[in-house]
Amino acid sequence: MLRRLVLTAVASAAASVAALSAAPAVALSPVPAVPADLGPIPLPSQLTGASPDRLTVKVTDAGEGNNGTYKLECHPTGGTHPSAQEACEKLDQERWGRDLFAPTPADANCTMQYGGPATARITGTWHGRPVDATYDRSNGCEISRWNNMVPVLPEAGA
Repeated sequence: MLRRLVLTAVASAAASVAALSAAPAVALSPVPAVPADLGPIPLPSQLTGASPDRLTVKVTDAGEGNNGTYKLECHPTGGTHPSAQEACEKLDQERWGRDLFAPTPADANCTMQYGGPATARITGTWHGRPVDATYDRSNGCEISRWNNMVPVLPEAGA
């Protein structure tokens, strides 16, 4: 029985080789070279033709010259934000799949430090998703969260 299995396997392999050698040759064309720099990756609003990303940034108690309500438009850059280009670049460099505007998790362990009375609220649309986020400097987690959004938010001293 084992002999029959081996002979069947050998015969099948031989038939496969014969069939392949009788098949017409397939010409392989070279793969075109890919340029080293493909340029920037298009953003969702650029692919869909949607309106640009638009945010309203309202800052209070952040110190002289930092308070106010600013419009921030990205893709293309515009609005009344004092550092619009830098703010858009900051938001664009953040990782996909991560909610840039997520609040600090409720179970986070935060240092008990006070970073000042500054507060901010960011509302609008980013990458086609609604944004409504608030910021303050009431503890170490919130100070870090604020600092991670500079220059969208102004630098605020303690």
